[in-house]
Amino acid sequence: MSIDEEKTVGSPVARRTTFTIPRSITIQDDGPQQISLQRELTLRRQNSISITSPPVVDSRSRIVGEFRTLSIHVTDSQQRPSPETAKRDAAKEIADLDWHILPRDEVLQRLSVNPKIGLDAEQAKRKLAQHGPNQVKPHKRNPFLKWLEYIFGGFGTLLLVASILCFIAWKPLGEPDPQASNLALAVVLLIVIVVQTAFNAWQDFSTGRVMASIAGMIPAEVIALRDGAQVHIPAKDLVPGDIVYVSLGNKLPADVRFIDVSSDLKIDRAVLTGESEPIPGSIEQTDANMLETRNIGLQGTLCVSGSGVGVVIQTGESTVFGRIAKLSSTGAPALTTIQREILRFVIIIVSLAITIALIVIILWAAWLNKDHYGFINTSTLVIDIVSVCVAFIPEGLPACVTISLAVIANTLAKNKVLCKSLMTVETLGSVNVLCSDKTGTLTKNQMTVTNAAVLDDQFDPTEARDRIIARAENADIVKQLGAIAGICNSAVFDVATMDQPIGLRAVNGDATDSAILRFAESLRPVKDSQADWTEVFKLNFNSKTKFMLKLLQLAPTTSKTMPAPISPLESETFSSADYLLMTKGAPDVLLNRCAYINDPLTGAAVPLTPELTRRLVAVQEAWAAKGQRVLLLAKRIIPSHTLPSTPFDDPAFVDHVNLELNQELTVVGLVGLVDPPRAEIPEVVRTMRGAGIRFFMVTGDFALTAVSIAEQCGIVTDANRIHRLAELKRDASMDSIEKYDPNAISGPISSLVLSGSDLMEMNDAQWEQACQYREIVFARTTPEQKLRIVKEFQKRECIVGMTGDGVNDAPSLKAADVGIAMGGGSDVAMEAADLVLLESFSAIVVAVEYGRLVFDNLRKTVLYLLPAGSFSELMPILLNVLLGLPQILSNLQMIIICVVTDVLPAISLCFEKPEAGLLTRPPRNTKKDKLVNLKLLGHAYLFLGVIESLCACSMAFWYLQRQGFMFSDLVLAYGGLPPQYDPDAYAEAVNVAQSVYFFTLVGMQWGNLLSTRTRRLSIFQANPFGPNSPNRNLWIPPAMLASLAFLFFFSYVPFFQNTFLTRGVPVEYIFLPFAFALGILFLDETRKYFVRKYPKGFLARIAW
Repeated sequence: MSIDEEKTVGSPVARRTTFTIPRSITIQDDGPQQISLQRELTLRRQNSISITSPPVVDSRSRIVGEFRTLSIHVTDSQQRPSPETAKRDAAKEIADLDWHILPRDEVLQRLSVNPKIGLDAEQAKRKLAQHGPNQVKPHKRNPFLKWLEYIFGGFGTLLLVASILCFIAWKPLGEPDPQASNLALAVVLLIVIVVQTAFNAWQDFSTGRVMASIAGMIPAEVIALRDGAQVHIPAKDLVPGDIVYVSLGNKLPADVRFIDVSSDLKIDRAVLTGESEPIPGSIEQTDANMLETRNIGLQGTLCVSGSGVGVVIQTGESTVFGRIAKLSSTGAPALTTIQREILRFVIIIVSLAITIALIVIILWAAWLNKDHYGFINTSTLVIDIVSVCVAFIPEGLPACVTISLAVIANTLAKNKVLCKSLMTVETLGSVNVLCSDKTGTLTKNQMTVTNAAVLDDQFDPTEARDRIIARAENADIVKQLGAIAGICNSAVFDVATMDQPIGLRAVNGDATDSAILRFAESLRPVKDSQADWTEVFKLNFNSKTKFMLKLLQLAPTTSKTMPAPISPLESETFSSADYLLMTKGAPDVLLNRCAYINDPLTGAAVPLTPELTRRLVAVQEAWAAKGQRVLLLAKRIIPSHTLPSTPFDDPAFVDHVNLELNQELTVVGLVGLVDPPRAEIPEVVRTMRGAGIRFFMVTGDFALTAVSIAEQCGIVTDANRIHRLAELKRDASMDSIEKYDPNAISGPISSLVLSGSDLMEMNDAQWEQACQYREIVFARTTPEQKLRIVKEFQKRECIVGMTGDGVNDAPSLKAADVGIAMGGGSDVAMEAADLVLLESFSAIVVAVEYGRLVFDNLRKTVLYLLPAGSFSELMPILLNVLLGLPQILSNLQMIIICVVTDVLPAISLCFEKPEAGLLTRPPRNTKKDKLVNLKLLGHAYLFLGVIESLCACSMAFWYLQRQGFMFSDLVLAYGGLPPQYDPDAYAEAVNVAQSVYFFTLVGMQWGNLLSTRTRRLSIFQANPFGPNSPNRNLWIPPAMLASLAFLFFFSYVPFFQNTFLTRGVPVEYIFLPFAFALGILFLDETRKYFVRKYPKGFLARIAW
């Protein structure tokens, strides 16, 4: 035996200063006796003692010291390698790793672990302290770049440029008489930038914290061997030397060296190497490159077939994945649907703002500055241009987007939904086809064996146990069934719960194997059945072959009596050198490989005639029609002389098993398992259908079982009236096929069931017909066929959501527009999905609802910001330039509206609850329904914008008229006033008139806010203030009051009056705007009334 010095485990280092230390201490016995388990544990614990004080060992042992050279790279602590040097060093470190080259025993020796008992608790604790947790720290963004993004994100760049231009307009352009208002305006813009930066930083922090807390809800556990028992431990607690068990669907938690693999183990390394095909696992080195050899499993890669056992060689940032992560930074993610919509809107608005600014500059240079010199000087022109650009763009939109995403994040957290990208939720709101896996998604994934049968002799688990206890004549056939159920099984009981009743014991394995294991344990202790046999070859179940297979020999300790499933008749010819093949899987797959069947009366194997096949299939179909999953158990005795000389681990032997050995089987019996649907599924299906989403089932189960469960879930309305492949015409022309109409009343039969074999035969015409059904069940599908189903619907411009939890679902989850995995599913599925439902499947309703809500609320925000924030602010500038009227809204007031008074009410719209009917509307068409379209712009500018501008202009010029300044004298004046007007009195009157315009716009925005809250519902149907209203929005009242407070603050505070020339207004000009607001609300209520009453009328067609 050998004990390794742990200090030598580490990454290679460069060679400058060298000295030698022992690599390991080998303790070798002189005699043939083996060290006892307790002594071995003691020696391993002593390994932590320093080399200068070696542990005391048995006198019979001799110590052989082995030495290796350790190189220490000495560098100046002030010097740091360049990124290129760091990458070269990292590449060299990976290339120098030798875990894959060392013999298996030397790897175990170096890590001080026994593969039969694993690490002990004390050893694991010490290693964890030495190596740290098995975690790769996320890449940290450069703080400087992050803060630059906070400052310049959104419209920060525009605001900064505007501030600089205001400084320039103050000096030098404003000299010799620089206006303090221009300086103050520049400072105000800087203050706005600071506030926006702080908001962006806070929002990024809070949203990131919420998403991190959601991600932490996903349990990351691994099965490891500790103190001789298999235990579940958190993946972060793994240490080098841990023995871990890898099975189908697992993500490898650390870098491991395989010490035992099944013949069908395959690892998907695409995440690290980009290889498109999974590679087989092996216990032998196959390549000199650690990244290419098959005896190494790398952290983050996925087990997509088979199973294996590995010893952890590297954890955390020492793994290959961790080394690469330290060198790479996250690239810019692709824009999502909603991001593209926002970018499109911003580009349109910015283009319009720049266009109008250029027009103003051209008019000033070509006309005003020549014909009306002095009316607008250079300094004023710059301020006007700044005002046009800043006023035209809705600066509150970025804040609203981030707030909307924060609302989504918190809602998802409460409903235990993990979203890898918050923007993905909006895409889910556009889904119109939802394909769902059955087991573990629609059902509870809590299987129980309810029936068993030998031919057509049916019995339940209790009766089976009674037959064995009573030693009935047909007890032997039950023993055979129980033996295969327990031995041909990948599940194992958790050792820690073995003292509990069978139904309460924890099981490591999938739901199907776990149920069958419990059934077998109820007939005979599984460990006793397994002790009679030695496994020499195994093929794990996968979704392609749909069966599991084991090849076994009698164990040397087996008694003279032949153990089950060898029957008394077979024991006469079966020898200890012969092999027994056991298999368990889908009846429709294995039955074709069977030639015999156990007679339920005599227990003898008899030829499987068509009549016996019919009787067996009748039992299978009867169970399947009740929603049971049916598995067939079979066996075959293989004389030793018939086996080829090919080694069991040779890939050629796998082909021989499939083609030669797994034939001529004897049917031992059937087992039927029940996996009840989740209680919430029927309501979820009903809600999704009401939202215009077609809900389909895609499963690998038998068609009858799938249809029965689909009917219980509400996916199929009537299982007795359902179409099949025969109803899909092969020669139908594409033009003659009636397209799916979500608004049409469904015909007499709208359901369809197709099996995997049907999908292989279908042509394009049949696919076109199939895609028009409302209710579809796809049964007996392979992963490739699930992927094709997604592609076929996407080809017909459907937005497809796919739900699943198994490895076989991963390709389709990745290909779907939105992949949705269940939290208790495989690591592979969760890796491929965009959303993970951590608890209830009903959370998908919340996700769909909020996916639609975020788009709706952003549209409301845009509609609220445009009338006053761009159109009504543009009018004073255009009237000033084109008609020579005084600028009836000051530049500061324009900016205050955009970045202060309008922002809080706009943000309050982000907290709007889902509008009644949100989940009864059809999904959004991503190609036609844009965030901003002509209908919305028409409503914003031609309806709300015109009303607000007319009212505000009328109020302002009415005030001037009341002060004696006639409108007829002001139009086309271009700064030239009649001699009877006092310039100082006129200037003061214009200052007050500007505040009147300001008050009118802010007041009328109250009416805009209350009317824009809903698209079709009346304010009385969606009351924002009612204590019992489902649409109550407590953010609206304070937002309205805050806008009013800012209005008075900037108009009445002496500092702003002296600096920006703002003024208070007469009392009638304070209250009249709120009357106008009621007028807007009344007009919009009238419009909504006719939209609701005449849903196909003119107003409904042009409604936003």
